Amino acid sequence: MLEFDEQIETVERLRELLPTEGFTNTFLKVTNRLNDVARKFITLAPFIIVATKTSEGLIDISPKGDPAGFVEVYDDKTLIIPDRLGNHRVDGFQNLLEDPNIALLFIVPGHGDTLRIAGTARIVRDTKISKRHAINGREPLLALVVNVEEAFMHCSKSFIRSHLWHPDHWPERKSAPTLAEWVIATVDREQTLDEVQDDHTADEGTRLY
Repeated sequence: MLEFDEQIETVERLRELLPTEGFTNTFLKVTNRLNDVARKFITLAPFIIVATKTSEGLIDISPKGDPAGFVEVYDDKTLIIPDRLGNHRVDGFQNLLEDPNIALLFIVPGHGDTLRIAGTARIVRDTKISKRHAINGREPLLALVVNVEEAFMHCSKSFIRSHLWHPDHWPERKSAPTLAEWVIATVDREQTLDEVQDDHTADEGTRLY
């Protein structure tokens, strides 16, 4: 069993170690709606991370990506996120049916700051929304409608430390494990690694929209 010098168990002790003094803007920058800055950032973001919670309390996170601005700002309290073809696990959707709370992280490539949004979400099927978000003639079957309850920008320190936008710090592409390798390691199937990879490559080429 792991042993530690100290386990932090109260807010008072946490704030003793990480005081709020000198960080006024950090706590005052939160808003409950989408201002013009948030709207502009969302129009430039081609990638978001979505967090939901399972009925057992585990947190699920899922990446979503499309051309920049794919998340529609319907008004200053409402976002619409089209759902594209995926693996049919629908973990996030199932979670939202039990707990509507949701969190979003908007990322703009090459940009250090991020936009964080939290609120509640509904899963909808709507003809007008589907038509507005069609790509290559393919309309999304479903969409998430998010009611914004909290929004704020997050600083760039994590991107600076990680060198995320600096290609000279990236690992060799082939050195990182692939989804196909994960499947071979975890799923009892009579397929070779190359066969699984071919399936995934074909899926990427034919089921984007």
